[in-house]
Amino acid sequence: MVYDEMYMREALSEAALAAAEDEVPVGAVIVKNGEIIARAHNLVETDNRSDAHAEMLALAEAEKQCGKWLNGATLYVTLEPCSMCAGAMVLARIDRLVYGASDPKTGACGSTINVPGNESLNHRIEMCAGILEEECSAILKDFFRRKRGQK
Repeated sequence: MVYDEMYMREALSEAALAAAEDEVPVGAVIVKNGEIIARAHNLVETDNRSDAHAEMLALAEAEKQCGKWLNGATLYVTLEPCSMCAGAMVLARIDRLVYGASDPKTGACGSTINVPGNESLNHRIEMCAGILEEECSAILKDFFRRKRGQK
């Protein structure tokens, strides 16, 4: 889609905010009808909550505006969602997921399992992976390099 890179840059801005707060730098935005309706970044450490992932926080914000069904919305996130976030997207009826970097350890959108594409579920999500993948991977690698005291 034409606007995927533009919206992924917005998600990267959110990821940079997370990094500045010493959070794992993952950012998300939700777009509906060509407008950003929600944005968030990881707050797991800040909020001391294991579910304070960027996607979960963005979904909660979007649902406050639109109600529990987010049909017609696209979620942009810098890292492939985990099973919790992928399940929440299915339940919220997100139409489309666009993510940057794959997560071979906990990614649940094709890497370890494929929750959004599971035909047993009552809703499936169109997915597009690898948008601004290098930038999305770089912010994560730089963060963990700094955490480990490497240059």
